Amino acid sequence: EAGERADERVWPLPLWEDYRDLMKSDIADVKNSGGRPAGSISAGWFLREFVDGFPWAHLDIAGTAYSDREDATRVKGPTGVGVRLFSEFVLSRSASGTKA
Repeated sequence: EAGERADERVWPLPLWEDYRDLMKSDIADVKNSGGRPAGSISAGWFLREFVDGFPWAHLDIAGTAYSDREDATRVKGPTGVGVRLFSEFVLSRSASGTKA
């Protein structure tokens, strides 16, 4: 809902179990990068290791944080992607009295 209000599209990214193997390490509990394949999914798996049952979200803004051209829907340069989305989310939670 916050994404609709902010005009920033979001969707639940699947955390398929077979991608969890990308985060395994021989020298650490977990790697912080699964490599090139499924970067967003492996980043989600990394974050999931630390949330321990709490609701969480991963905003993968790497590809949209900067625009090298201007058009009807974006400016050239830093886009601020996610700022309106996060603001809408926090405002809606605050207005409803919902905690975290």
